[in-house]
Amino acid sequence: MGQLDKSRIVGCELCTQDGGVLVLRTDKLRVIRALDEDHPAFYRVIWNDHVAEWTDLVPEDRSHIMHTVAKVETVLREALAPTKINLASLGNVVPHLHWHVIARFDWDARWPAPVWAPKQREVEDASQRLALPLTQLDALIASALQAR
Repeated sequence: MGQLDKSRIVGCELCTQDGGVLVLRTDKLRVIRALDEDHPAFYRVIWNDHVAEWTDLVPEDRSHIMHTVAKVETVLREALAPTKINLASLGNVVPHLHWHVIARFDWDARWPAPVWAPKQREVEDASQRLALPLTQLDALIASALQAR
């Protein structure tokens, strides 16, 4: 199929803003950390060009984005030893290609339900429960992606 629309779209939130704490930007994509108090190790891999679906990308770009998703997941698993990693590419609210990479823990506010489910419990100090500070985790992810 190939990439359909390489332009930035006025009014598209993910074309005009980073979408969270910027961890790394390349010419093709960026990795951000979402600001989610209940799930502090919640990252997104966002394709920079405005495309809605994974199959809108040429095969080489599909491989590139999935390699990036895998690297982010690997760092989260090695650094945090989460109970589970959730991966999703939804884009229902913002029709812009992006992958969610979320470290989940058996203590998190919604465990074992999905991140969008109602809270099962209040967890006031979720980011403090992680094995390392978020800024250090961000740096590990950026370093792993730059080492390609």
